[in-house]
Amino acid sequence: MSNPASGVVPAATILVVDDTEASRYLAGSWLRRNGYRVLEAATGESALATVASDRPDLVLLDVNLPDISGMEVCERIKADPLTAVVPVIHMSATAVEPDDRTHGLNRGADGYLVEPVDQDELVAVVESALRYSRARAVAELLARRLTKLTEATLTVNSATTLHGFVAAVATGAAAIFDAPATAVVTTPQGRIQIAGSETDADRTAGHEPAAAFDELAASVLPPGHRTAVIRGRDLSWRPGRSSTVVLARAGSGAVVVGIAVDDAVAATEHDHGVLIQLGQVSALAADALRNLTREHELAVSLQRSFLPRRLPVNRQLPMAARYLPASRHAEIGGDFYEVTELDGRLLIAVGDVSGHSLEAALVMGEVRHALRAYAVEGHGLVAILDRLDVVVSRFHPQGLTTACLMLVDPAAGTAEVACAGHLPPLLADASGARYLDVHGPLLGVGLRRPEATKIDLPAGTLVLLITDGLIERSGTDIDAAMAALAGSVSHDAELEALCDDLLDRFGRDASDDIALLTFRREA
Repeated sequence: MSNPASGVVPAATILVVDDTEASRYLAGSWLRRNGYRVLEAATGESALATVASDRPDLVLLDVNLPDISGMEVCERIKADPLTAVVPVIHMSATAVEPDDRTHGLNRGADGYLVEPVDQDELVAVVESALRYSRARAVAELLARRLTKLTEATLTVNSATTLHGFVAAVATGAAAIFDAPATAVVTTPQGRIQIAGSETDADRTAGHEPAAAFDELAASVLPPGHRTAVIRGRDLSWRPGRSSTVVLARAGSGAVVVGIAVDDAVAATEHDHGVLIQLGQVSALAADALRNLTREHELAVSLQRSFLPRRLPVNRQLPMAARYLPASRHAEIGGDFYEVTELDGRLLIAVGDVSGHSLEAALVMGEVRHALRAYAVEGHGLVAILDRLDVVVSRFHPQGLTTACLMLVDPAAGTAEVACAGHLPPLLADASGARYLDVHGPLLGVGLRRPEATKIDLPAGTLVLLITDGLIERSGTDIDAAMAALAGSVSHDAELEALCDDLLDRFGRDASDDIALLTFRREA
């Protein structure tokens, strides 16, 4: 069957079904003289087989056939979803009464001719049926493509990485046009990211292809223009294929997105319109993704500026720490860790100011710096928490703030621990892993605090402090999560590897920031 949506419409194929050879010859010759390709069948079964194999554009069908009636042949053609759109025109020299014609039309026929039929009338009826069929095919194809465009729009706008974005654009274009497609966008590093639906492969090309893409965009997208379609291009990033390409950008200076499909599947104005809409959607999504990425990088840089630039190097107390933001979105939060050296001892702390906002990060910065200041002044752990409690209640009464503090003496092998509404430290030694039984009220609530807990830290003891983002998930029992974490920690683990392993095991689906710090007392 010809595809009227693919550009120049080829000559239509007509199947003439009649058990009389002379009638088939006469109708076939008239149609061939008018440019049609003609197939012939003498029985109903052979007609059905030809329709299934050759998919003609129209069937000219005698009502009276030797094996099965033309009425039944028509019904079976229309009952098959693959052939239901094929127009069927009945012809008959005997069933000529109005009731006969009405019966045929009611059973699925698209037209009815009474023999003997005039040549001009036959050709006119065929052309009329084909015009209607092609118009309906174009409308149905456009409707399908617009549905796929909507689906692609949702997927493209959901992408959170450049890699995922380009793949979504290529996959969406391929689904819309039911053909291989390629998408390309310039990376912030001046290269191009390419994804092709036909191979599900993507790559980051070097500077030369990027320059060629930029040159192409500059030549067809002058200042002030946001979209352009070019045809018949053999592209360096799509070699060996004659392509129709849309180039689109959200505005002047914005990133340019290229989407290419084969010329044969995007040849009409309707096709170009759909391709342009996908290009515009993709360009807006690319611009938003790039801005979001920049904001996220800025936010993470700001967040990390509130954390220690480096950890102290102490042979008796090696340590490692990690901070992981909750998501790739431009959110910053209040999780922190801190290590302050105090004349041979170390104050080690983790804390969490609730929320994902600049305000939460600023509160976190204030709490951390106040914590360091009070520690340097020589206050004990409970006194430090009492003073932090006043700071939080006076200046930041909204939200929740927690902290866990340890004052470690590596030489003596002892430590003091105090908590303010935070998860307790996890200790691991040769006998296993356990949580310390320490507790205390949140910061900012003005409640009395218990005395600090004193513990021994024999050589080989590993300590892990975390914020709840590592293990707390909606619908998950926190006690079970804490038990699972304890089962994943060994006292002799390599510290850097342990941090990475815990983030990999527990941090993948985190909806909150994560801070963790681990250390081990060595002999």
